[in-house]
Amino acid sequence: MASTLLVALFLAPVVAVLAIAATRDARAAEGLNLLASVLVCAAALPLPWLSLRSTGSFWGGYVLLDPLGAWVLLCTALVYLLASIYAIGYMRLLGEDRRLHRFYALFAGFALTMLAAPVMNNVGVYWITIELTTLISAFLVGFERGRDSIEAAWKYTVIVSAGISLALLGTMVFYWAGSHVLGPSYDVTWAALRGAAPKLEGGLATLAFLLVLIGYGTKVGLAPMHTWLPDAHSEGPAPVSAMLSGALLNTAMLGIIRFIPVAEAARLGGLPRGALILLGVASLLVAALFIVRQEGVKRLMAYSSVEHMGVLALGFGFGGPLGIAGALYHMVNHSLNKSLMFFGAGLVMRGYGTKSMSAIRAVLRYQPTVGAPPFALFLSEVTILRAGWSGGSVWAVIAMALLLIVVFIGFMNHVRQMYFGDTGLPGPAPARLSTWCILPMWLALAPVLVLGLWWPEGLWHYFAAVAAQFGGGVP
Repeated sequence: MASTLLVALFLAPVVAVLAIAATRDARAAEGLNLLASVLVCAAALPLPWLSLRSTGSFWGGYVLLDPLGAWVLLCTALVYLLASIYAIGYMRLLGEDRRLHRFYALFAGFALTMLAAPVMNNVGVYWITIELTTLISAFLVGFERGRDSIEAAWKYTVIVSAGISLALLGTMVFYWAGSHVLGPSYDVTWAALRGAAPKLEGGLATLAFLLVLIGYGTKVGLAPMHTWLPDAHSEGPAPVSAMLSGALLNTAMLGIIRFIPVAEAARLGGLPRGALILLGVASLLVAALFIVRQEGVKRLMAYSSVEHMGVLALGFGFGGPLGIAGALYHMVNHSLNKSLMFFGAGLVMRGYGTKSMSAIRAVLRYQPTVGAPPFALFLSEVTILRAGWSGGSVWAVIAMALLLIVVFIGFMNHVRQMYFGDTGLPGPAPARLSTWCILPMWLALAPVLVLGLWWPEGLWHYFAAVAAQFGGGVP
């Protein structure tokens, strides 16, 4: 059953890319990409619970379905579906029908790479899939061909590729250290590396982990390696921004998470979690400073992504059942909430003809459906704070709480001015928003509200099972 669903998961975007390339028609491309996203989501929904029954490898051991990877798959599939619906309405506003088939081919290919990464059982192949996400998404970031978008695409490519090169070097050092235990040639699976970890030389293991942490941390957008993120997320089309923030960052974070038990098994003491906690606090600090003084609406959302990746880093850094549960819950909440926020920001930008928040006023009057109450995020953040407090990381908990308050006040101040502020000018005429743009916003908003008021018991059992599978520590 699981292997059949995985085949469908990968085959749908592959067929979509090939069919779009063959038809080269904008409307056909929209439909083919949307159909692929529906099939992907349908295949991904049962996988987390199937993975609890039996964690297994497929296709010669190169594909691994475990609860952690299945959860990231689910988050990616949800964002892909929402962004594909939204893209139909939003991309038509750009007047680029002649090039739209290229956009959707790249869009489906981008989704394919993000769907492949979480289930890669070979450490090297996982790195390849993450690098492919960069190569494909760079064209999407620069799709509008404006000066700023092209600059953002180049900046994204250069900085992230440099970071990923460090991750490759760290992977090679891990392989070299493991060769002293497993022989000169072996399959570098996550399990094999973790099994050899207790016998790895401490200095090599420390160097390898730090390289991997900095490398994949660059892709995640953790401070101070985050400098590409505000430009790429703010300059790409809104559905691309949603995919970058709500799906790609989770996929890259998975690489760090999977290397932590290897580093802990190598007896590196508190270094792995301590380093992740430090980067998490640094990310919150940077986000707080820039959110308070931000002027661009999509850059505001981009720095919010830096903040939430910092929260995820703290959750997995604190570890334990509460830390893991809070981080996994925050992962899906962020995917839904950030998709909603970028969708809304895209419509506001198009409606007002500007990215500057100082020129965006009375949004509630003209576009009352645009909004994103982050209730579910509050619940997951409180859970992570509890995990840090019970784990003894008091300084990090205090720093996290204070910085989250600053971020919330700064963010709400911007929202207040855009929604309720009035310049005294007539403002734009109320625009009739496309159903394609409104539907995915409601589909994202509903679970964000529900998950903020009710933590389903089944999810708690799932997160507890993930934590127990890894001895209550970081998976």
